[in-house]
Amino acid sequence: MRVFVTGASGWIGSAVIPELIASGHQVVGLARSDAAAAAIDAAGAEVQRGDLDDLSILRSAAAASDGVIHLAFRHDLSFAGGMEAAAAVDRRAIETFGEELAGSDRPFVLASGTLGLAIGRLATERDGHGDDPRFAGGPEARRANAEMTLALAARGIRSSIVRLAPTVHGDGDHGFMAMLVKVAREKGVSGYVGSGTNRWPAVHRLDAARLFKLALESAPAGSTLHAIGDEGVELRAVAQVIGRQLDVPVRAFSPEDAPAHFGFLGALLALDSPASSALTQDLLGWKPTHPGLIDDLEQGHYFTNLPAVMNQSQP
Repeated sequence: MRVFVTGASGWIGSAVIPELIASGHQVVGLARSDAAAAAIDAAGAEVQRGDLDDLSILRSAAAASDGVIHLAFRHDLSFAGGMEAAAAVDRRAIETFGEELAGSDRPFVLASGTLGLAIGRLATERDGHGDDPRFAGGPEARRANAEMTLALAARGIRSSIVRLAPTVHGDGDHGFMAMLVKVAREKGVSGYVGSGTNRWPAVHRLDAARLFKLALESAPAGSTLHAIGDEGVELRAVAQVIGRQLDVPVRAFSPEDAPAHFGFLGALLALDSPASSALTQDLLGWKPTHPGLIDDLEQGHYFTNLPAVMNQSQP
C-alpha cells in the first residue's frame, strides 16, 4: 500500500515508518518543519510538507494513498491549556480524511488513548464508547473524535482506532516517564501520589508501531484496538526505580500537594487506570514482545537522555 502518515517524525511515527517499509509498504509522511522532513526522508519515506491546518494538503495526500494513519496531535496547544483547540484541529483533519476516503473501503487508523477509560478497574476495548461526564471539555472533545472515526465505518471506510497506553516507552522517550525523571532530578526526590498503588498501563514503542501496521493491514471496519503491554504498573514501583537510578529519596505526595510538585501531571498520576489488550490480541494476533516498563526503566537510558518538548507530531 501507499500509506499517508501524519506525525511521521514523532515518537511513534518514527517507529511506524520502518515497520511499514519492512512489510513492503510505501510511506508518505507529513512534515511541518525542515527537521521533520529530514527525519522522514532519512527513514526512507516520501516527504509531504504541511501541517494539520493544511486541509487541502491532507485531502490530496489521502486521495493519492491506499490508506491513512493519523498519529499527529497538537500537544503544544493541549499542554498550554488549549485541549479543546487542539481537539478542534484534530476533528477538522479527521473530517477531511473521512470526506476523501468515503466509499473506498480504504483503511484509516487513528491514535487515541486509554487513560481514564475505566477508573479503578481493568478497561477493555468495549469501554469508553458512550457519553461520560468525566471527560467534559477538551478530553471529551478528543474522545468524540475517536468515536467519529469509528463511525466512518458506516461510510465505506475501514476505520479503526488504536488506543495507546499513557506511557509509550523506549530509548529516546520524551513523554510522561521522561517528565517524571526530569522532575525527580530537578527537585531531588522521586514521588508518587497517595499510596502509589494506582496503576497505569504501558506499551513499548516498537510493539505499538507493529499494532498500527496490523490495524492498517487487517483491522475490521469500526475496530477499537488497545496498544497495551503492561496492563497496570503501580506508580510507586516507577518512583522507586527512578529514585534508585538517580540516588534520590522516594516519597508520597498527597493529591492536594501533587500539582505543586508534579505540575499538570499531578492529577494524572492519581488515576488508577489499568487496561487490557486481550481482545486486540485475539482479533489481530498481536503480541507485545519488547521489555515492559519497569525493565525498560532499569536499563538506564531514561537517566542519560534529556526529555524533549512534545510537539504536534506526537499523539
